[in-house]
Amino acid sequence: MMKLEKIVLFFNIKILIYFIIAATVLFALVFTYIHNARADGYILGDWLINYQDGGFKRRGLSGSFFFLLQDLSGIKLNFLVYFFQFIIISSFFYFYFKLIQYKEATFIYLSLLLSSIGFVGLFNCVDYVGKKEFIVFFLFAYFIYHLNQNSLSKLIENSVCVGLFIAMFFHEITLFFIPYFLIALYLKTEKVELKRYSKYIIVVFVPAILIFLLGNDINEGQSLQILKERGVVLTKGIFFWNIDERKYIIAHFNDYRLYIISLFISVLHIGFYLKYQTHRKVTSILLFSAFLFSLPLFYLAIDWGRWMYIHMMFLIVLFAMQLKDSTQSTSSEVLKLNLKFYVTLLIIILSLTYRVEMSGRGFTFEGFFYRIFIAPIELLHKMV
Repeated sequence: MMKLEKIVLFFNIKILIYFIIAATVLFALVFTYIHNARADGYILGDWLINYQDGGFKRRGLSGSFFFLLQDLSGIKLNFLVYFFQFIIISSFFYFYFKLIQYKEATFIYLSLLLSSIGFVGLFNCVDYVGKKEFIVFFLFAYFIYHLNQNSLSKLIENSVCVGLFIAMFFHEITLFFIPYFLIALYLKTEKVELKRYSKYIIVVFVPAILIFLLGNDINEGQSLQILKERGVVLTKGIFFWNIDERKYIIAHFNDYRLYIISLFISVLHIGFYLKYQTHRKVTSILLFSAFLFSLPLFYLAIDWGRWMYIHMMFLIVLFAMQLKDSTQSTSSEVLKLNLKFYVTLLIIILSLTYRVEMSGRGFTFEGFFYRIFIAPIELLHKMV
């Protein structure tokens, strides 16, 4: 016991958080590049949905944007998309780093990053990398950083709203996570500002209505040929997707019901975190409302693990704003061997043991520990 006390006395949580940030951004950038280089139909393909095939449609702005850049530069689409992804992913982690740089890190906050659907989720499910939600992650981190610094001027706030408006034409999931922007404003100002909130609501609902009323199918029949002529050959992915997702979930119910386990663990985790925060009752109600607002996603699409992961990423950024301010960039709480410490440690160990797949199996014991200590041995065994 005395030895453990000495270890925790010199353990700096903030340094570990910095390491996790560096490792996560490196992992995300490397594997995003690999997905693009291999012309992955789900990651690269999603960025290349376009208006050239059949006109206006959901997510089509990104492909038409990159087509224009290719026409102007002559650079391959794979590299153009990756360059944009590189900027967006790096910008998100940069503003997240700036947000927590002068905050006092806590052990229980560290547990959020190590959640199986937090930063560790990227390592557990490599298909999370390179997705369009990083656009919204970046906008939220940028927004929270300025909100925390009391530098959210009208110009910056309006630029965030413009960014959200444009993001809707990149991916419609932007709509389902807009409550986090409103929650952040309320937690910071501690007052209801309906007129201010209306800006955020309008900039996502107007595109949503336009897409719903006027949007064509993602593949109107010519997308694959258009992409082939531009140097990208896809053999699977979003352009081949013609599955009834609700029937798919029902057919794979035995796998999907396992998401109840991972969701239950995550709810307990967030509940335990909020137990040690101020305004926990109001915050709990607001966060529950944000989850309810996203429920249509779980009905419409099969990526249940992805939606849970996005929620946790928003929570990680939101809760960073509420950490105590500090003048030191390595400020970290002094750990005490009490019940809170041991429960948090247990949560971290559990989080590192299980995995939440993007779609399919909602809970397996193939988590971070499995991928570090067991998977490499299994791979070597197969090679021998």
